[in-house]
Amino acid sequence: MQAVLWLGAAAMLAGSVLPWVLLRPNRLAPGEYARLPAAWLAVAVLLAVLPALSARWFRRSVWLPAGAALVLGVWLLGDRTHAALVGQVPFARASAASGVWLYVLGAAIAVYGARRAADTRLGGWLAWAWVLPVAALALLGHLSSWSVLVEGRNEGPRWVQELAQHLRLVGSALGLAVLIGAPLAVWAAGRERVAGAVLGTANAVQTIPSLALLGLLIAPLSALSHALPVLRQWGVSGIGVAPALTAMTLYALLPVVRNGVVALRGVPPGAVDAARGMGMTAAQRFWRVQLPLALPVWLAGVRQAAVLLVGVAAVAALIGAGGLGTYIFKGLQSAAADLILLGAVPAAVLAIAVDSLLRAVEWLLGRRLGSAA
Repeated sequence: MQAVLWLGAAAMLAGSVLPWVLLRPNRLAPGEYARLPAAWLAVAVLLAVLPALSARWFRRSVWLPAGAALVLGVWLLGDRTHAALVGQVPFARASAASGVWLYVLGAAIAVYGARRAADTRLGGWLAWAWVLPVAALALLGHLSSWSVLVEGRNEGPRWVQELAQHLRLVGSALGLAVLIGAPLAVWAAGRERVAGAVLGTANAVQTIPSLALLGLLIAPLSALSHALPVLRQWGVSGIGVAPALTAMTLYALLPVVRNGVVALRGVPPGAVDAARGMGMTAAQRFWRVQLPLALPVWLAGVRQAAVLLVGVAAVAALIGAGGLGTYIFKGLQSAAADLILLGAVPAAVLAIAVDSLLRAVEWLLGRRLGSAA
């Protein structure tokens, strides 16, 4: 734990002395770096070392200076970007420089160390106390001068549309993967040769890079849409949503099928024999015994597929499918880091949110089944 805290302190100390803000006359032009003023530098350095120093005597309270350092990093981001834009033209941009990212990363490491140091459940929850002030800073507009949020305001409804498209792509592909993968897993669970063929094919798809798979699907789907004009009326073509959904569904099949096979094979034989002895039919044994016992493990595969799809959906923007990847690639083409972050940060947060939500569902199912047993 002490090593983790000192690692966080080292990152924060380095971030304190590095440039904090990059001021540019517009989104694309090069700019000038600004460092922290001496007074704020002293405060940042003090909070950087305080979690590691206090851990020896106040082990249960390390969350307080660690969380304070994280809040300070976010507060200084808003304060320094606002100060940099005073007297500038309206299209000037104040971006977070390397010092901000390194300081916030170090503070996050310190918070993680504080959670490990907490020996009570209350201490573990207190390590998350920084979320409320950070959320308040964001909601009250303290970060409104940060270039990423400026770009977000400029994009406005378009960003919301791309986020909704990203969610639609992920949800549709995940639903298709479950609809296809669940029957395949049930079929393969009791047949070794079938399982080898199905899992081998799904593994082979996973070895193909996502961008290459999207490119390989353009030609056959384009030919299919020309051969069957009705498909074009349904929106099937060589570019757009159709190849994106096809590739994403293929990628999501492996975790769904693999975990389904493992989960069904892991059902205790005694439970199945007891159900058979009670006179249950094969369908009743599956729905009432095998599926409920296998569901927590199977759902873990669905969670893995969902998180995987959030990332693959970003790549799908290259073939006109839309989504948050639109901003990532637009930023790469124009060397605009703010646009890249406008797509990358929400995609990362979305992946974490999906993972946390499905983990909670897994935990609830496991607890319910455990209490029932």
